[in-house]
Parts: sequence; C-alpha cells; structure tokens
Amino acid sequence: MKYLLPGSLIILLSACAGDFTFKSNLDSDAINDYFKASDVTVYEGNVQPTGSYEIKGLVEGESCQIATSDVPASIAEARTLARRAAADKQANGIVVKSCLIIDEPTTNCISRAICVGQAIVSTNQLP
Repeated sequence: MKYLLPGSLIILLSACAGDFTFKSNLDSDAINDYFKASDVTVYEGNVQPTGSYEIKGLVEGESCQIATSDVPASIAEARTLARRAAADKQANGIVVKSCLIIDEPTTNCISRAICVGQAIVSTNQLP
C-alpha cells in the first residue's frame, strides 16, 4: 500500500503532462469579420469629418423583418451593416446620408430599415 499510492499519483500526473493542442469551433477570421464594423467611425447629423478624406464609394445597409415573430427592422442594425460594408472597402469612416424605416410589407419583408452613406478614408478621427 505504501508504494501503491505514490506510484498511482505519478502515473496520473504524467498523463496530464502531454503535448496537447487546443481546438475550438471559433474561427479567428470570423471573429475579426464580426468586429470589423467597430473600426469604422460614423459621421452623421452635426458630426462631420474634419480635414482631408478620400471617398471610397457608396455603401448601404438593410435590416429586414421577415416574419411577424422576428424583431422589427431597426436603423441601428442597418447602420451597422453599412459600417461593415464600409470596412469591406477598407474605409475607416462612413458619412451617413440617409436612414429610413419602411413599414409597408412586401413579399420578403414585413418592415425594413435602410441606411445609405459614403465610405471614406480619413486621416483625422473624432477627438
């Protein structure tokens, strides 16, 4: 018994000392893609970009409520999708031109929210 306990502890501890690798179902590229909209500054209303900037093109984002049990379309989600589209154009800012909610149901959406803006690359960021 005196030799059985230390021997079994050594065997148990050596089993934990292996060369293990961590595998996850999370994809680092998908995480970076999900958060890339946060790198884009939103300029709208009285807040406009200062200094020089280059226009990369028009971008839009659309939120759609497909079923009555779904969350209603929101301008916040449409703006976020527009920011993601701006990030896809390697922009660091978006000048929101217009956002609107369309409550008239269509064959695809019960309600829709749309935001349109210009994707820009600005050398100056908000203070």
